[in-house]
Amino acid sequence: SLYVSEYFSQSAQKLSFYSWYGNAKLFHFHVPEDTVLLRWLLQASRGKGPECTSMEITVHFRHGAPPVINPLGTRFPANATVRPSYNISITLGSAVQNTTFVNVTTPAAGDWFIAAHLPQAAGRIEVKGFSTPCPYMFQADMFVLRLTDMPVLEPGVPMPHTVVSPAKPLHVKVFVPKHAAGMRFQLSSCVTSEQRACTVRVLLGSITLPQSFQRSLTCTGSINCSLALESPPWEKWLQIMVESLGTANASVKVEMLASFTVCRPGSTSSFLNFISLNQSQAGARPGAAGSSAPAAGEAPRNASGQQSSCLQSQPVVREDLDVVSVRYRLLNGPSVPVSSLAPTLLLLSLNTGMDSGGSLVVSLLLNKTSVSLANATVAACVSAASPVLSLNATRNCSTAFSQGYPLSVSTSSAEAMLIVLYPQTDDWFLSLQLLCPKGQGECGGAEGRVTVFAYLTPCFNDCGPYGQCSLLRRHGYLYAGCSCKAGWGGWSCTDDTKAQTVGTQNLATLLLTLSNLMFLPAIAVAVYRFYLVEASVYTYTMFFSTFYHACDQPGVAVMCIMDYDTLQYCDFLGSVVSIWVTILCMARLKKILKYVLFVLGTLLIAMSLQLDRRGVWNMMGPCLFALLIMVTAWVHHGAKRRHCYPSSWKRWVFYLLPGITLAFIAISVYAFMETNENYYYTHSIWHVLVACSVAFLLPPRDKHKKPWAWSQKLTCRYQICQNDREELYAVT
Repeated sequence: SLYVSEYFSQSAQKLSFYSWYGNAKLFHFHVPEDTVLLRWLLQASRGKGPECTSMEITVHFRHGAPPVINPLGTRFPANATVRPSYNISITLGSAVQNTTFVNVTTPAAGDWFIAAHLPQAAGRIEVKGFSTPCPYMFQADMFVLRLTDMPVLEPGVPMPHTVVSPAKPLHVKVFVPKHAAGMRFQLSSCVTSEQRACTVRVLLGSITLPQSFQRSLTCTGSINCSLALESPPWEKWLQIMVESLGTANASVKVEMLASFTVCRPGSTSSFLNFISLNQSQAGARPGAAGSSAPAAGEAPRNASGQQSSCLQSQPVVREDLDVVSVRYRLLNGPSVPVSSLAPTLLLLSLNTGMDSGGSLVVSLLLNKTSVSLANATVAACVSAASPVLSLNATRNCSTAFSQGYPLSVSTSSAEAMLIVLYPQTDDWFLSLQLLCPKGQGECGGAEGRVTVFAYLTPCFNDCGPYGQCSLLRRHGYLYAGCSCKAGWGGWSCTDDTKAQTVGTQNLATLLLTLSNLMFLPAIAVAVYRFYLVEASVYTYTMFFSTFYHACDQPGVAVMCIMDYDTLQYCDFLGSVVSIWVTILCMARLKKILKYVLFVLGTLLIAMSLQLDRRGVWNMMGPCLFALLIMVTAWVHHGAKRRHCYPSSWKRWVFYLLPGITLAFIAISVYAFMETNENYYYTHSIWHVLVACSVAFLLPPRDKHKKPWAWSQKLTCRYQICQNDREELYAVT
């Protein structure tokens, strides 16, 4: 046999602390057919700075779809089926780098996904630039060993093969046809080269993670051994590995036989019936009469053989609505007939490779009037790759190499729903059958009707009122995740364990909005001291900060007067410009120079905020430059007057020192104390402290200016003068 090794690599990604699925870094690989060995090379590294500590990285694996993970231990939505993901932990201790290998023999072909993340996020709000986070990098590489000439086992034809040695197992494959209800594998004539009784182990199927349903069979001696499989995967290659358990130098000769039991579909799966149904919906067209005539004759023949068919297939149309959004429409109407004689089968196609990043929702509604037996139950199974063709009370919707999801409706419980999170890329099947407590004989010819709604959505229920559905991308692959707020959690933001009450949400909104009213004293002081430009800036800041925080709130206490991004930009701009004009006002510059710096600084601040809105230097840069100007101006004034400036000790004790203290406390709260839990009151304290510091730091008005002296400020071209001289009139 000829083996070919292949290597696939993707660029490294910077890991994040986990708070929602968007923090997990996803790697998407495609394993080719006839792969006998898969090896993952996982490389994790961290920075060398003092801020880098020991860290544990969790890596999840899954075949067919992104792994469904729950690092926070939150609740999933009701009716959602969750199976734990396969994961390993990589520890970065004293070593800067860690390399780990993960081997998978006979892996399933198709899409494989790896998700990696750091532990739960601490919830602290860090200002960009104040601290340097430690970079934790992760990279996944894939090595595959593929067999180029894997022998094909033809159904119904015995084929002799030789296992060369225990170190070199034999790999063969067989193609499973459509409508295969069962498969029987038989191994016989097992003889070693030393003419001794041989012992071999047969592994059927491929390994899939997180759960693997690979079937094992151990054969000893020359007697025949066989294994029967129900509902093997349709239209797929099934890999079979035979390995010798004997001595190291002995070869083994075996003979293998694979046979299938084919299920005959009923009349509703007829292609001609499907064509005639489309023609009846589209209306009569020229030349359509000749093609519809055979369909009319085909239906009675298939109907007569309905009793011998093992399933009744209903035609389903896949309707693509948007990215990771599909609706399935039944051509015969949403209501399908269900009998006890054979299961009714619906095909839900999810094999495009771009459908595994959403949630598959299947909803069943039983028409109670259609069921003549009160104690009858409609059992349903949703499975991938192959349908469940034998539904009864004892089976749990399992097929040959997968585990399906059971559903049931009855007259006492007429509704049922199933949510499959991140369904694997494959053909999915919905099987329905009418069951009776005393067996199928009790049902007789009874029939029920079930309304089926099936669709694929990016996020179930659009993440609810306390979540936001985000479309995530890894190279060309798209998948969706829910980002929760207001303390809600879970996959679809349905876990209210730590949820904020409506009263808490209203309190948070009131604190963050009404705390901006503390700018009113600063505005009044600015107007009283005739700093009208500064007062206008403070009014602008108070207005947009109030309505930005009213729009930024999670939950129900939200009010947006304009676009969120516009409100955020105006709030940030007003905050920085307020600091800029306050410090320049304290510098006591000449009016023309002060106003030129006002305008020029505002334009530069607007530009820098557009480049990086959350950068710390957008605030620190203007502050430091304005402080430099202020210190230079104060030194100039002091040298000119030959004493300290400001000269009044009362100005320092009662105004400057309290204002500077409030400003430093505000910066400390803003930079080091804010978390996601205490944000609504720590940020409100920031509003109050900044507004109060502005009121203290504004310089007094000029001594020669009188407050509200409007008549002195407004110059007129003509003035009316009063002549106080008395005129003397001569009396004659």
